[in-house]
Amino acid sequence: MVHYLDWDDNERPIAYLITFRTYGTWLHWDDRFSVDRHNGKNVYGSPAIEPNKKLNRIMEAKITGDAFLLDADGRKVVDKAIREVCRIREYSLFAVNVRSNHAHSVVSAAAKPNAVMNAFKSNATRELRKAGLVADEKIWSRGGSTRYLWKSVHVDRAVDYVLYGQGDDFPELV
Repeated sequence: MVHYLDWDDNERPIAYLITFRTYGTWLHWDDRFSVDRHNGKNVYGSPAIEPNKKLNRIMEAKITGDAFLLDADGRKVVDKAIREVCRIREYSLFAVNVRSNHAHSVVSAAAKPNAVMNAFKSNATRELRKAGLVADEKIWSRGGSTRYLWKSVHVDRAVDYVLYGQGDDFPELV
């Protein structure tokens, strides 16, 4: 496991758990976990949104193209693109796992987590297009999840989740 100094009064988080999804594959109000991104309720420990079929149908109606899934080649390209952003910008990448419909990473950066996530998505899009795996279709859903990790135990748990909590195939350790 990764070890760091634990401070209860960190000025900034040790790392972030960043998750972003492919377009059209996860909608608010369905039977899976979602949080309220409005009204100050998108904070750690907030309860999940209760499923709502009517609102889920409204979300489905807003989809303007096909849902996008990454195949094995696309997953490799996105993984490499995330690692490249970290190398160039000198971010510390503790774990990355790219799935068919989402990507998780645990990263430490002297930048806001949304800026890190946007760099990941932008570089991944560029590299997917360069590899000829996508054309003009929408690849990523709007936004994503950026969880602040304040203590080493939080980082350790996030790394464990990213590497071993995603299914049967295990990615390489960073």
